[in-house]
Amino acid sequence: MSLGQTASPSGPVLPFPCPAPARRAALPPPDRRILLSPPLLTGREMPSLQATLDSGWVAPAGPVPEAFEAAIAEATGIPHILATASGTAALHLGYRLLGVAPGDEVWTSTLTFVATIAPAVQMGAVPRFLDVSAENWTLDPALLERELARAARRGRLPRAVVPVDLFGQCCDLDAILALCSRWGVPVMCDSAAAMGATRRGRHAGQGARLAAFSFNGNKIVTTGGGGALASDDPALIARARHLASQAKEPAPHYQHETTGFTYALSSVLAAVGLAQLPALEGRVAARRAVFDRYVAGLGSLPGIGFMPEPAWGRSNRWLSVALFRPRAGAPDREWVRLALAAAGIESRPVWKPLHLQPAFRGAPQAGGAVAARLFEAGLCLPSGSDLDPAQQARVLEVIRGGFAR
Repeated sequence: MSLGQTASPSGPVLPFPCPAPARRAALPPPDRRILLSPPLLTGREMPSLQATLDSGWVAPAGPVPEAFEAAIAEATGIPHILATASGTAALHLGYRLLGVAPGDEVWTSTLTFVATIAPAVQMGAVPRFLDVSAENWTLDPALLERELARAARRGRLPRAVVPVDLFGQCCDLDAILALCSRWGVPVMCDSAAAMGATRRGRHAGQGARLAAFSFNGNKIVTTGGGGALASDDPALIARARHLASQAKEPAPHYQHETTGFTYALSSVLAAVGLAQLPALEGRVAARRAVFDRYVAGLGSLPGIGFMPEPAWGRSNRWLSVALFRPRAGAPDREWVRLALAAAGIESRPVWKPLHLQPAFRGAPQAGGAVAARLFEAGLCLPSGSDLDPAQQARVLEVIRGGFAR
């Protein structure tokens, strides 16, 4: 039986005789549910919001977004920041800055959320999906080198390469930058989930021509919705800022040399971000502790694996991800997900690789077997910054139940 079979209409297909999870009349009350990655407030949000409202600045302009951008720059070490309405908006602006045009190829990891590539496709670009490395689940530099060399021989290099910092773990951006520099291909790093993560002592995204971050409601630092575009190049961020405010030219009337977007972050949401960012390091420590408790509680069981962390990186462990390999003695991934759901515990399969998504049927790809295996076996477990040991013990108990049957 194949790894990680999905549920049938009558219930999950199991890799070994195992009764279905017990059905319950209803889920636990909301205060007993355990969510995958809920937002966590610091207690400083209301004073920050009140001060912002009292100032009269609520639009995407003024001192509060500027202060939030400065705080992001300090946290990441990337000096030039534009706070945006979403992480997707940051990526869209990045593609615009890189000159993506209809027919251009844009390469990215196949193991990512659709927002990584969707703006480029909507601009008419052709996506090309590359497999990930089994060593850290992010874009495989060896595969990238091979594909770049082939593209150079064909005379069709990509307009951009967009590696992804997966589940809060940095890609090997240094190797990727060296390869792309050899062929003159710009790199934009999708660091949406990687605030606080580092590689070789540098923050996620640092060194790429552009990096995009997300402050969505489930992120380690949240503004409820929002993002940021970052660069070492002040001219790029100045151009992004112009485009994010409908590309208005300096004139007493509305003057436009090109079209833009309404993509800047409001002062209200920036005020929330200002209250959140000081908690970043503590939250990274908390989420890493959650991951360590999963390893301690499940690591000795047969057929269980976890997202590896390379020696050169420090993941923020935004999400703790476990692998369930039935052929090695673990319960099926889908059985675990359904058992957790029956107990009022949220979990989520690893991203379905984009080369397997119907939206990208027929798109060019290179490899994909590693990402497909991770999707079949991988499950994102509750990872909240305030997930306490007692709550996590409930999660562990349900998972261990799959081994005891």
